[in-house]
Amino acid sequence: MLCVEETIAGTEAAQIPKQRGESLLETAVRYAEERHWDVFPGTWLEAVDGVQRCSCGDTACAAPGAHPSRDDWATQATGSATVARRMWQKQPTASILLPTGRTFDAISVPETAGFLALARMERMELTLGPVTLTPDRRMQFFVLPGASVKVPDLVRKLGWTPSSLDLVALGEGAYVAGPPTRYGSSGAVQWACRPTPANRWLPDAEELISPLAYACGRDR
Repeated sequence: MLCVEETIAGTEAAQIPKQRGESLLETAVRYAEERHWDVFPGTWLEAVDGVQRCSCGDTACAAPGAHPSRDDWATQATGSATVARRMWQKQPTASILLPTGRTFDAISVPETAGFLALARMERMELTLGPVTLTPDRRMQFFVLPGASVKVPDLVRKLGWTPSSLDLVALGEGAYVAGPPTRYGSSGAVQWACRPTPANRWLPDAEELISPLAYACGRDR
């Protein structure tokens, strides 16, 4: 398993996709072309009186520059690199949003629980898919589609009630922000475990739920 510090520092030159020195447009195209992920452009950041504001116009926006810009975003999402390039050419600074429930679901946990789970998964020698780390201190573990349906029962089988853990499975109708999307002045989404040819095949939620639930239980 790749260590978090190595990935975030960007010490390896050949990343899939590249995390540094690449435009949002080129990154979105690479997600569609190389990972076959659907992508869609979200809001973007605009400088207003020297302050980065969300293009939605809400000064109290909870995710400035990192949420859908239109209600029909699900129909706008595309897996075509050509269409993705065309969309980001219209707004090159738009955030990169990845709909869940299609090529992957995501299990979202607090950052502290995520790091604890990563260490536990390392000891268990589990094979991970990509994992994002967001500026609002969440980690999203990419898993096979269908997790959002399975996770509540899997958590119950481990002896927890789903409402007792800060663990959320994101499936159809939801999305995650893809690196290097920025959240206002808070920073950019990064890879805790970057996409590689080795993790193109995603784990099932059942493979990861035990260490994730355990970590969330410890983090309460």
